Amino acid sequence: MTDVTTRAPRDGALVRADGSPIRVLVVDDEATLSDLLSMALRYEGWEVRTAGDGSTAVRLAREFRPDAIVLDVMLPDIDGVEVLRRVRADTPEVPVLFLTARDAVEDRITGLTAGGDDYVTKPFSLEELVARLRGLLRRAGMAAAQRSSELVVGDLVLDEDAHEVRRGDRRIDLTATEFELLRYLMRNPRRVLSKAQILDRVWNYDFGGQSNVVELYVSYLRKKIDAGYQPMIHTVRGAGYVLRPAAG
Repeated sequence: MTDVTTRAPRDGALVRADGSPIRVLVVDDEATLSDLLSMALRYEGWEVRTAGDGSTAVRLAREFRPDAIVLDVMLPDIDGVEVLRRVRADTPEVPVLFLTARDAVEDRITGLTAGGDDYVTKPFSLEELVARLRGLLRRAGMAAAQRSSELVVGDLVLDEDAHEVRRGDRRIDLTATEFELLRYLMRNPRRVLSKAQILDRVWNYDFGGQSNVVELYVSYLRKKIDAGYQPMIHTVRGAGYVLRPAAG
């Protein structure tokens, strides 16, 4: 299975020399994990394709010409080290970030000695993995696009540099956690975000944690953001939460 996005890079995202989105190939046979990784990388404004086995990964690497590869060591056909060897035969400079089991020390050593540039162990924080990829891409010469410090959804404005939030003419005071939650919602307007996604992105829980903390902070945020206005934060039953510009 492959997947691709063509969304333009957001402000501040790393981009290729020609200004086009960075391309990342994600190789893992766990579909749920691949979906989460793809979501996190698209959030960076990057173009993503996925492969569930080594043979597909090698083919896609030739067709897609990724700027970086996230590569699981354990795959159902050929292992990640062999995938790396075949890919590097065509594109010797492409950065590769290995995914390994937490207790598989030998896998990590083998991957790095085979030419892998970095690794993260499962389970991991999406934030950590994206940060590692950013580091690899910067070292590979990728540049950051000009960034605006403001996120704007309808009449709601969040200034990331000044750490300020306004709705209309009213300034809204938020705690650090409320600010991070709102920033995540505003970076993904009209997109339904599950409690698991919010936990991982805001609280850095590794695919788990207590979902009631999300409910609690969403209720805090609603009282501050939506009080006296048309609501912007909505619950999608059984799916999660979404931030939309106020109707009318």
